[in-house]
Amino acid sequence: MSEKKVAVFGCKQTTRFLIESLHAIFPLTAVITIDKELGHKNKVADYYDVGAYAKSLDIPVYHTNKYSLKDEDDINYINSLQLDLVFVIGWQRLIPNDILSHLSIGAFGMHGSSMNLPLGRGRSPMNWSIIEGRKVFYTNLFKYDPGIDSGDVLDTFKFTINEKDTGETMHFKNTLAMKYLILKNIKNLLEHNIVLKKQKDLSPSYYPKRTPADSLIDWTRDVNHIERFIRAVTRPFNGAFSFINDHRFVIYSAQIFDVHEYGYDNAPVGTIVEILTPKKFLIKCFGGLLLVNEYESDYRPKKEDCFSNGQEAIKYFQLNKYGGFDIYEEESSKVISH
Repeated sequence: MSEKKVAVFGCKQTTRFLIESLHAIFPLTAVITIDKELGHKNKVADYYDVGAYAKSLDIPVYHTNKYSLKDEDDINYINSLQLDLVFVIGWQRLIPNDILSHLSIGAFGMHGSSMNLPLGRGRSPMNWSIIEGRKVFYTNLFKYDPGIDSGDVLDTFKFTINEKDTGETMHFKNTLAMKYLILKNIKNLLEHNIVLKKQKDLSPSYYPKRTPADSLIDWTRDVNHIERFIRAVTRPFNGAFSFINDHRFVIYSAQIFDVHEYGYDNAPVGTIVEILTPKKFLIKCFGGLLLVNEYESDYRPKKEDCFSNGQEAIKYFQLNKYGGFDIYEEESSKVISH
């Protein structure tokens, strides 16, 4: 299709999906990724051995020496490839200007939010959108610049967030949107025949980074928030967790059972009020009952057990002036990091 030199940067399942889609159209020059050791050390959610997959397709692979792209040897090698076009999918780090300036066409990646750019830049926007109860998500194919998700936009795809979506299904939807936007625009990209749009002239906002420790369930929140929270951080992420005494519970699947409390009105929030099957139980929450469908623990729960924070503390994220978790530049500089 083209003699242009095209590479893919990434280390997740979404990266593999893109490589598969592009490989069917034209040969890739290289895949830039990290090995399993760096992936596990940096707790990359949904890490995938992209290198092994690319090699199975006879695509040259380069594993960076460091998790970031600040290593001089990494930068020199990538620039030696004399790449024209780069797709950055499942990388979650900035591409330094030392690399961007050597690309004849540029580096393009995906970023989206429920409000669309420049609102909702930063980390984990799909997870945050579920937690906030948003209903739509805008995915953008944009050109990288040295900033954080600040580049000009080539194309946009909008999809719904429904009441059963999880962190995983949101990634599925975003991956399909990514494939659609790239294949729709690939011909013009390779011919460098594109029209880019500036992001809206608004004050940008940034979602903060989430870590596994941030998935501790806050039982002082209402049942609607807790149900969304569990969906947002379930597999391929670490899962929402809590404790019964010193026993850790990871809850992967739950649903709002009913707003009526079936006589359990006076039970403390976080209490298991009924064991329905050996693997399913009801928890009293503010505003109703939560049915746990799937969990993992070394302890078999009993009726009247009560969940708590154990020895850990809830992390309370700063809210913006509208009550969302994406913080505006004028409100704080602490969350603006990659």
